[in-house]
Amino acid sequence: MNSHILAAILAAVSMGTIGAISIYADVSAETVTFYRLFIGAVLMGGFLLVTGQKDKMLSWPGIQVLVTGGFLAGFVVFYIVALGYTSMANAVMLLYLAPVTASITAHFFMGERLTGSSTALIGVALFGFAMMMEFNFSLSGRKEEAVGLFYALCAMLCYAAFIVTNRLIPERVHVLTRSGYQMLVGALCILPFMLQQGDSIVGAQWGWLVTAGVVPGFLAIMLAVVALRALPTATYGTLAYLEPITVVALGWVLFGQSLNPLQMSGCALIIVSGVAQAVVSQRASRFSLSELRVEAR
Repeated sequence: MNSHILAAILAAVSMGTIGAISIYADVSAETVTFYRLFIGAVLMGGFLLVTGQKDKMLSWPGIQVLVTGGFLAGFVVFYIVALGYTSMANAVMLLYLAPVTASITAHFFMGERLTGSSTALIGVALFGFAMMMEFNFSLSGRKEEAVGLFYALCAMLCYAAFIVTNRLIPERVHVLTRSGYQMLVGALCILPFMLQQGDSIVGAQWGWLVTAGVVPGFLAIMLAVVALRALPTATYGTLAYLEPITVVALGWVLFGQSLNPLQMSGCALIIVSGVAQAVVSQRASRFSLSELRVEAR
C-alpha cells in the first residue's frame, strides 16, 4: 500500500479516538482540545530536539502554516459552539461536508481535476455517512437552530480550509515543521476558550489528556499533514470518512452503543469507497510514474 494512503488511513483512525478519550477524561471539550494540540506541539518539538533536527523547529514556517493552524482550531471551536444551539446529528452532518467541499475547491481552483470515479466514490462515502447518521437531519424552526447551523457551517468551512491550505504550503517547509506549528497555533487559538471553562484536572484525567495529545494530537495531525502533502484532495477526503467509522466502532466496543443494520451498511459503504479510492489513486500514481520514465528515455 502507498505510504501516503496508509498515513491518511491512520490519521483518520487516530482522530476518531478523540471521542472516547474525551469521555474518559471527563472535562470540557475545550480543555481536551487544548491539551490535544498543545501536548502534540510539545511532543513534536521534543522529537525534533532529540533527533538533532532543531533547525526544523526554529525555522520560520510561513504565514500559510500559521493560518492553517488557525483553521485547525477554528473548526473545533465552531463545532463546540454549534452543539450549544443544535443537535449533534445536525452539526456532524454539516461538518462532514468538508471533504466534499475541499475536493470541489481543489477541482476548480487548484487544478486537481475530479474524475468520474473519484466523484462517484466521494458520493458513495457521503451517502454511507448519511446512513450512519440514519439520515437524521431535523430542523425545528427555532432561531437557536439557525444559529447552531451557522456555527456548524463555519466549522465545516474551517475543516475544508484546513485540508485545502495544507495542499498549498510550499514543499520547502518540512512536514514536521508545518505540523508542529499548526498544533501550536491551534492550541493558542483555543486557549482563551479553555480558560473560560475553569476545569479542575486531577489524577487519571491527566493520563487521558496526555493520551489525547499523543494519539489524536501528535500522531493524527502529523500523519494528516504527511498525507495531505502528497495525496489528491479527493483521495484524502474520501479516506477521511474513516474517522466517523472509528468513532462509531469505539462507541460500540467500549460503551455498548449498538449499531442497527442501516448504520452498519453505511460503515460498509464508506470502507468500500475508501478502499476503491486508494486503489484508483495508486493506479494513477503508477501511471504518472511510468509516463515520466518514458519521457526520460
